Amino acid sequence: MRIHERALIREMSETGVYALAALAAIVVVTLVARILGRAALGNIATEAVPPFIAFGLMHLLPVLLSLALFMAVFLTLTRYWRDSEMVVWFGSGLSHVDWLRPVLAFAIPVTLVIALFSLALLPWAADKRQEYERYLSGREEIASLAPGLFIEAGGGRKVYFVESLEAVEERVRNVFIRTESHGRTGIIVAREGHRERAPDGADFLVLEHGRRYEGTPGSPDYRVVEFERYHVRLEIGPARPRADLARTRPTTDLFANPIPENQAELVWRLGHPLSALILAAFAVPLSFFNPRSGRSLNALFAMLVYAVYNNLIGLSEGWVVQQHLGGTAGILLIHGPMLALLVMLFWLRSAGPRPWWRR
Repeated sequence: MRIHERALIREMSETGVYALAALAAIVVVTLVARILGRAALGNIATEAVPPFIAFGLMHLLPVLLSLALFMAVFLTLTRYWRDSEMVVWFGSGLSHVDWLRPVLAFAIPVTLVIALFSLALLPWAADKRQEYERYLSGREEIASLAPGLFIEAGGGRKVYFVESLEAVEERVRNVFIRTESHGRTGIIVAREGHRERAPDGADFLVLEHGRRYEGTPGSPDYRVVEFERYHVRLEIGPARPRADLARTRPTTDLFANPIPENQAELVWRLGHPLSALILAAFAVPLSFFNPRSGRSLNALFAMLVYAVYNNLIGLSEGWVVQQHLGGTAGILLIHGPMLALLVMLFWLRSAGPRPWWRR
């Protein structure tokens, strides 16, 4: 490896570490403020704040690594232009293409790390987050059954009352539940109960040794049923949105079952490493610094390229979900033109200041 390549990789590594640390700090502060706000409103338990911060940071790691990689290459090469070092290197016989080799040598390992996070670790983290949210949901619902108080659930369709609560064992005693379903009123009383989770992840309050009264007293359809065990689905708190199952599926399952949702998820997962590598190469021609045009013009253009590229990846994911595009077409339609634009930029920089019709 030549002198300029070693020097460039060393400086890009230092700049990348600083950029990643700064970006991670900004994201952590934002996550802390948002999650603490939810905890203050009572939407999540206080003990769930650190795990949610960790899950949120892990979800954004591919984006942070991609942005830090782009900033490392762009800022380092921009400094070379600003301090006239690039002029010296060009005077020694180097060209723009010669800088692509050390940039790729630095970017490819980072891209592989991004691919590992995007394709393997993030689905696992998303699945663990959903499990943790289901666990917290069950605990919050049991905990919200305050002894001696009437608790509404399901928009007033259910009213709970318990005389005593053992939070550690998640057992309740002397339970009263009033339900409204299809215009019929039901009353359930039981000696005791406990929380139980079904195989599909749904949480139930299992009542033991009680009775259910349904209907209007005195009417022919009035019923009284005694039971040993009775399952009531817990719905305390606001309704939770449907989980995005594609986010939690392993990448191999997405390839094995190419439905639109899975193909869209593949477009999103593959987009992170592909865009990171292409943007790192983009930073070479974008870093060109012309003192006459101002110091911020190339930086603004670089920010515009990065923002447009990442937004297009999100748009392509939506197009695949809506079946306007296939999975392969969604990848090629976004990354193909960006590669063509990259080649054109290298050609323009290498051709020099001559008019385009003479190049």
